Amino acid sequence: MGDRNVSGSSELQFEHHDKHIINKEYNGLPPEFENVNYEKSAHQEVIPVNSDGERQERGPSLNMYGVPDKLHASKWLVIRKSELMAAEYDWWPFRILLLFSAFVCGYGYGLDSSIRYIYTSYATNSFSQHSLLSTINVINAVISAASQIVYARLADVFGRLALFITAIVFYSMGTVIQSQSYDIERYAAGSIFYNLGYVGVVLVLLLILSDFSSLRWRLFYQFAPTWPFIINTWISGNITSRADPLKNWSWDIGMWAFIFPLSCIPMILCMLHMWWKARRTEEWKVLNEEKTYFKTHGLVSFVTELFWKLDTIGTFIMTVSLGCILVPLTLAGGTTSKWSNSHILGPLVLGIVLLPMLVVYELKWAREPILPWKLIKDRAVWASMIMSFLYDFIFYMAYDYLYTVMIVAVDESVESATRISSLSAFVSTVFSPIFALYITRVTRLKPYIVTGCGIWMLALGLLYHYRGGKQSHGGIIGGLCVWGIGSTMFTYPVNVSVQSATSHENMATVTSLNYTLYRIGSAVGTAVSGCIWTQKLYHEILRRVTNGSIASYAYEKPYNFIVDYAWDTPIRQQVVEAYMYVQKLETLVGLVFCAPLLLFSPCLRDPKLTDEIAHNDLGEDEYIARDKDYIFDWIEDKFRRFTPGLHPRDCCPSISDQEGQEETHSVEDGEPRDNADDVVIKSGESNFKRSQERFRSRKVSPYEKTI
Repeated sequence: MGDRNVSGSSELQFEHHDKHIINKEYNGLPPEFENVNYEKSAHQEVIPVNSDGERQERGPSLNMYGVPDKLHASKWLVIRKSELMAAEYDWWPFRILLLFSAFVCGYGYGLDSSIRYIYTSYATNSFSQHSLLSTINVINAVISAASQIVYARLADVFGRLALFITAIVFYSMGTVIQSQSYDIERYAAGSIFYNLGYVGVVLVLLLILSDFSSLRWRLFYQFAPTWPFIINTWISGNITSRADPLKNWSWDIGMWAFIFPLSCIPMILCMLHMWWKARRTEEWKVLNEEKTYFKTHGLVSFVTELFWKLDTIGTFIMTVSLGCILVPLTLAGGTTSKWSNSHILGPLVLGIVLLPMLVVYELKWAREPILPWKLIKDRAVWASMIMSFLYDFIFYMAYDYLYTVMIVAVDESVESATRISSLSAFVSTVFSPIFALYITRVTRLKPYIVTGCGIWMLALGLLYHYRGGKQSHGGIIGGLCVWGIGSTMFTYPVNVSVQSATSHENMATVTSLNYTLYRIGSAVGTAVSGCIWTQKLYHEILRRVTNGSIASYAYEKPYNFIVDYAWDTPIRQQVVEAYMYVQKLETLVGLVFCAPLLLFSPCLRDPKLTDEIAHNDLGEDEYIARDKDYIFDWIEDKFRRFTPGLHPRDCCPSISDQEGQEETHSVEDGEPRDNADDVVIKSGESNFKRSQERFRSRKVSPYEKTI
């Protein structure tokens, strides 16, 4: 590197500074040129200088998309500051306090989400549009999918705490709008703001807990916000039965506009306490002296860069396209078919046309596409993304109208139906700390993820068999209990699996990709579920009851219908048969898609869960760690053995071995580079020391070739 000239300029060398640097702009400086020693208060820097000792300007480095990353300095500072804050809470009482704060926050949004799902069904019932429950859920899921991308990218620019508080504001705003709505349109508008807040709170809380936990303990920390379901499952039924949502659903929703922010106060205080402790350290003072892109280029340039970093145009096209395709599917059915109406066909055609436009824009013009190819091309990422999509798709196919089915077709009380609908979450939560502690010992996730997918298929089979009639009471409970055990073994572990295969800087990206596909899966699942429900239920009721007014009454206002028609009446039993038939179709679709879920699970990587926050030993242009994968190697061995023309594994490298054989240029691979002594760097004791130690043995980056 030292003998490369740039446009006739003098020879470049590197000099090493071991002091605090004032007013230095990293502006995308690659991590190999940076070293913050947090324990010794030493800030080391390697900068290029010419033969006269004059400092050379360095342009922004290229990100994984192959374009200059001008906001890399802000991301670098946010991640380093989060590490400093985590170091201040390294004492075990502080860690317990952090987990307790996450528990309280999870208690707030967990209890609210458990009963708001119930209140939403009563709200749509009061609008005489109960069948549009799936429409509300589709809107929620589409907004959630888009906001995942935005929150993850903003969290690396503005920090976790700022985004957490912003999400709380959106949460309360949407709650107020929902509580004061008097038609389905206004309720849907409130759902948009509510989900912007809900998704932000869940994602940012997940990132905070990931920042403060090693890979070995990551699953245990991420389970912490779910533990309140142990309590919520049993009290949610009492709350909904006493709140009388048939009459008071508005206040039942509105009170969470101030209850939930109160539950977030402990977490906010913890973050402020960490910030207060960390800002007194010398390392924090050094980081505060760094110049970000905003400080050096001003507000207009910063907003412009942020516009491209968030892929605003691509995200907008994706949101509109998904909404235009999925929402009409839930609106076209009902008492009369609306497929010939322009307000159904128009958005549907627009959404289909926008899909290829989205692909073209992302490939040709997006500077930071929604799907970063260098990450998603690896099976560790694409397999987890597909599984996240299938998980929520299957979940909503079986669960979307489960509460209504239990009330109408199983004759459960409001209290009982509420508890049963939360039972899978309860079992999952009870099993989660035991499973997470076990994982800290075995340090592998993949075998249990595959097992969890198989258990899910068994649970869907039970729910398919028990779907109506009083005799289904025990079967539904059993199916949901099995479902909860399977959920523990693969839902959160899939996210931890992909986090454990990448670096700390890409952790938010891969997490948001998983949760984006998770939300898209819920959008598609609720749309398909709602399409089946609205297209089939009314006609099935009418075919059995033959009275149009009664059929419309049972379809549009099921909770009022069961008050007027007791369980033993012939009309009620005819409606029960219709509900059982439609729920059979819903569950059957979910059961069929359990097969690809099980097939994709072996494609995951199986990195060992270490005591590091993330993989810090990835080389230049490496984004995924490729550890030994026993399950994939076994499948590959069987595939080679029974496929003509393929050699056995012992005669040629395996697929996983070939993936790991990337071209590298190191001292061990050949003769030392000329003028190797021009580069002098000492490794500090920071969390990124491994990558810094590899500086001399790593592959030469395209950026350095221009120096």
